[in-house]
Amino acid sequence: MVMIRAIIRPDKTDAVMARLMAEGYPSVTRMNVSGRGKQRGIKIGDVTYDEVPKELLMMVIKDADRDFVVKTIIDEARTGAKGAFGDGKIFISPVDEMYTVSSGVRESGAEETR
Repeated sequence: MVMIRAIIRPDKTDAVMARLMAEGYPSVTRMNVSGRGKQRGIKIGDVTYDEVPKELLMMVIKDADRDFVVKTIIDEARTGAKGAFGDGKIFISPVDEMYTVSSGVRESGAEETR
């Protein structure tokens, strides 16, 4: 199993969430975050904002679904056909095990579920 963390523009979040739900991936954690990437913030007039608002989407999925989910997020989060600075980043990490808090049941990476 893998954890996908996608940092995207706030105005793209609803479209990404709707598409993930439609494709069968309803389990997503959504957080408001702020930060900056290579564009080093944004300058409007004489004011420079070092950090810009973004949304962080986190989900754990099967290894086999990784490419499909990443493509789905990119397709919905990209600005225009070629994309733009500030569209975001996607990070993928392995998940060795997880626990359901209510039951205490441990799930290993071998017990892949959506």
